Amino acid sequence: MRNRVRELREQAGLSQAELGAVVGVSRQTINAIERRRYLPSLPLAFQLARFFDAPIEEVFDAEQ
Repeated sequence: MRNRVRELREQAGLSQAELGAVVGVSRQTINAIERRRYLPSLPLAFQLARFFDAPIEEVFDAEQ
């Protein structure tokens, strides 16, 4: 599943640790999501989309 977490995080000027603290997960989890090594739970995916103020399909794309 393609995602734009790294791009959106960098646009927000946040480190992986800072984003993790905002959504309640570790830096390692954010890193794994960005590298597509970990598929976030649906609640976490929605939480990230809400944080970036973007529709979930703009953050995560199952078609890619």
